[in-house]
Amino acid sequence: MPISFNTIPASFRTPGQHIEFDASRAVSGLPPIENRVLLIGQMLAAGTAAALTIAPLSSASQAAALFGQGSQLARMAAAYFGADGFSEVHAIALADAVGSAKATGTITVTGPAGAAGTIALMVAGERIPVGVQQGGVADDIAAAIAAAVNARADLPVTAAVGADPNEHVVTLTARNGGTTGNEIDVRHSHFAGEALPAGVGLAITAMAGGATDPVLDPIWAVLGDNHYRTIVLGLTDATTVASAAEELDDRAGSARMLESIAYGAKRGTQGELAAFGGALNSELVSILGAGSSPTCPCQIAAIYAAACGYFSAIDPARPLQTLTLKGMIAPKVEARFTRAQRELLLRDGISTFTVTQGGSCLIERAITTYQTDSFGLADVSFLDLETPLTLFFLRASLRARIAQKFPRHKLASDGTRYGAGQAIVTPSTIRAELLALAREWEEQGLVENLDQYKADLIVERDASDPNRINALVPPDIVNQFRAFAAAIQFRL
Repeated sequence: MPISFNTIPASFRTPGQHIEFDASRAVSGLPPIENRVLLIGQMLAAGTAAALTIAPLSSASQAAALFGQGSQLARMAAAYFGADGFSEVHAIALADAVGSAKATGTITVTGPAGAAGTIALMVAGERIPVGVQQGGVADDIAAAIAAAVNARADLPVTAAVGADPNEHVVTLTARNGGTTGNEIDVRHSHFAGEALPAGVGLAITAMAGGATDPVLDPIWAVLGDNHYRTIVLGLTDATTVASAAEELDDRAGSARMLESIAYGAKRGTQGELAAFGGALNSELVSILGAGSSPTCPCQIAAIYAAACGYFSAIDPARPLQTLTLKGMIAPKVEARFTRAQRELLLRDGISTFTVTQGGSCLIERAITTYQTDSFGLADVSFLDLETPLTLFFLRASLRARIAQKFPRHKLASDGTRYGAGQAIVTPSTIRAELLALAREWEEQGLVENLDQYKADLIVERDASDPNRINALVPPDIVNQFRAFAAAIQFRL
């Protein structure tokens, strides 16, 4: 009996018909990419979720209930769902570190108002209009500002007015402890045409004093082998990013093959961002330089991850440039990075964005923080984010193809004369399958130069382990159209 059946035994004594189903050839084509997302950020004690527990999310309101309204993680979830409402999203919360300090800032008000108007206050990128009456004195205006801030429970700060003689000073306090509170932006009159009412002055002292962040390491044991393709980091201090890079490198290795990209965002000048990015070196971490955007970096990280994760799941090789960072507020025109500054950032492992005439932020180039090889030499192998994303998919589809086509096969050497119906695989069978798979990759625009692939492909039986086939799979992955150069040779 040359046919290899999966469940039907070799002989029956009782008569009848015995028919099984074999799904090994049922699935054709490349597998879809599932963009499972994990948000990592800080919660508040008011949240109903337990810290270090994975929670599936379906809405921003659910996140607010689980992690506390105005918490870092709740705001990250709101930003993510605002940019991607289709991917499967989970979150895991960190409690504030024991003994952490909360950042504070102040708004010192002067008056009285010479005319009625509106203060265009902005906290963490959220517009907070505060009405002012003609003749309104500083103390009343400060009280109105504090009331307007506290009425917004989704803000990452609370407000209080100082006691006499400081009733005209509004003190803002971050809801979460740690250094992320120092990056909460407070400003007024950000957009063109906005101005303080006549006679009113606001002196803003930036948020500062936040210290001691929670440690990221305990999260990895909780995750185990749960696979998340897109991971969003609410904290982007050097210790947190190093922990993420080390864990993701282990997860993506050949033993676990749990491919993930961690996304973060960082405020700062070009020099500050260059120094931060220059100290990193991971092909699995991507940091967007937020510059002086009013939006909180943790929210920008979620927005950036949403754009990259969602669209790369459609096509991992297609360039991410020009995708809209939906929900990110652009810096003021005079504070935006110049092209020369963005060029420097891209040489220091920091992704960049541009701003349209209408004020929308767009990804300019999404890169990883990988910059040097193991010898410390400059290396562009994993410069662009599309490279690891494409490689992840090639590996996943290769694994799926072998697992689906040859789930319970015997292994024989080439030239073995076995029956046509036998569940036997040989090196040449595997080679033919890898060539067919490469053709599908080519059709999907993921690889090129199939002649080179065919010439360099090696499939052989392991010399020491008779149950194993080894293969050298050499795809030439496609590149992205980044630049066009031309010389206009004109005539008169």
